[in-house]
Amino acid sequence: MTPWEAVAVFAAGIGAGGINAVVGSGSLITFPTMVAVGLPPIVANVSNNIGLVPGSLTGALGYRAELKGQRDRLIRLGLGSLLGSLIGGVLLLSLPERTFTVVVSILIGLACVLVVLQPRLSAWVSAWREHQHPHGGPWLWLGVFAGGIYGGYFGAAQGVLLIGLLGIFLDDDLQRVNAAKNVLALVVNAAAAVLFILADALDLFAEAAVDWTAVLLVAAGATIGGFLGAKVGRKLPAPVLRGFIVCVGIAAIIKLVYG
Repeated sequence: MTPWEAVAVFAAGIGAGGINAVVGSGSLITFPTMVAVGLPPIVANVSNNIGLVPGSLTGALGYRAELKGQRDRLIRLGLGSLLGSLIGGVLLLSLPERTFTVVVSILIGLACVLVVLQPRLSAWVSAWREHQHPHGGPWLWLGVFAGGIYGGYFGAAQGVLLIGLLGIFLDDDLQRVNAAKNVLALVVNAAAAVLFILADALDLFAEAAVDWTAVLLVAAGATIGGFLGAKVGRKLPAPVLRGFIVCVGIAAIIKLVYG
């Protein structure tokens, strides 16, 4: 990797960390950049996932105030994210590349629709929401579990999917929903990263070797971007945040479909 290529990967990490803190889809910046500088797609995917973990952590920490009172909710949903992420990571290591491209594009499109309709759908859901399910009930858990599978496999726009789900099934402020999304995305990224590091250490999948130079560059950039993104995202009004989410989701679909 040349010095200019290293600068490009580092800058992509900053952008990805910021976008992930606000909504998600940061991988649509870092992954193509890493491929453009010469990394094989699967190597880029694995290295990108590991590198974005510090940015996910700083993004989650930036929403500490909005996370108050959500501990039980996050423990329940975090288990679904953890299990799903491990399954998704195994699928990445064992299935042909881009197997899920069409399905992923559909899921992101659906998530954008959910985000747009979230205020009305939340009112509708509240009419039948059972009082014994303050954390969204089994359907939300299953949705988060499925989102974890997707996030462990590729991860781009998993934040869009999570916000769409959480915003509908949880009777809560959008900023608090976004804070919960950041924690769940951190669980997904961290679990998949551990799996990929172990696979690399044990040399189980040669085609999924970790490029540690790329990891360090993305990690450094994402750490800065996650901190800055959280500061900006916490100040956005709900309609603005919702509009930004939809724009990022549409960009994600275009990138996945047309490359």
